[in-house]
Amino acid sequence: MKNCLNNVSKVKFKIVKMPRFIQRLYPERIWAFASTSNSVYLTFDDGPIPEVTPWVLDLLKEYDAKATFFCIGENVQKHPAIFKRIVSEGHAVGNHTFDHLNGWKTETSEYLENVEKAEKQITDEQPGMPEKFSRLFRPPYGRIRSSQAKKLQKKGYRIVMWDILTFDYDATISPEKCLQNVLKKIRSGSVVVFHDSFKAQKNLRYVLPKVLEFISEKNWDCSIIKNPDSNKFRD
Repeated sequence: MKNCLNNVSKVKFKIVKMPRFIQRLYPERIWAFASTSNSVYLTFDDGPIPEVTPWVLDLLKEYDAKATFFCIGENVQKHPAIFKRIVSEGHAVGNHTFDHLNGWKTETSEYLENVEKAEKQITDEQPGMPEKFSRLFRPPYGRIRSSQAKKLQKKGYRIVMWDILTFDYDATISPEKCLQNVLKKIRSGSVVVFHDSFKAQKNLRYVLPKVLEFISEKNWDCSIIKNPDSNKFRD
């Protein structure tokens, strides 16, 4: 995966929708779901933090929308009450390493230890949480070595990627451009990446309400990601 995504990252324009050929190279990872699902899958990376995550949760509640939060273990440790609120309000949570490691720059043993450290933090804060939630994993930056992925999968993790990246964290992207990144590409079955982070909050606060309104107008459900049998490509 490293070589393929590295080549994609070198192109001058930003890749909002993950190319299908990359998705097909790694079918065991979750990229999107079937268009017949009538659901979209909003995901939020890098939280929880008090400056952004509670606002996201309030807005999701307003639209009766559910989402999947890929949490950094260190942030769960710092803000356990917000993490518990995520779970108590019916959202799914996943592992995003303990301190946002780049898999391409990290030895496999160190990477796995960091993931397990985050997992322990997540499960300690929410005892009895269904494994189908906590065993979801998204690699920070989308960068993970095949050796790391295989070992995580052997441990029972489902690696969740995406088919739409909003670039909400990118300061060179205007809020309106960020919105169009989503509205022009989102389809039933899409897995969409947002970030409940400092860097993303300006764009997120503009974009998320409009995306939720768009989803509502389409009569789609916002659903959580949980332990699917296999990745399903759209037609």
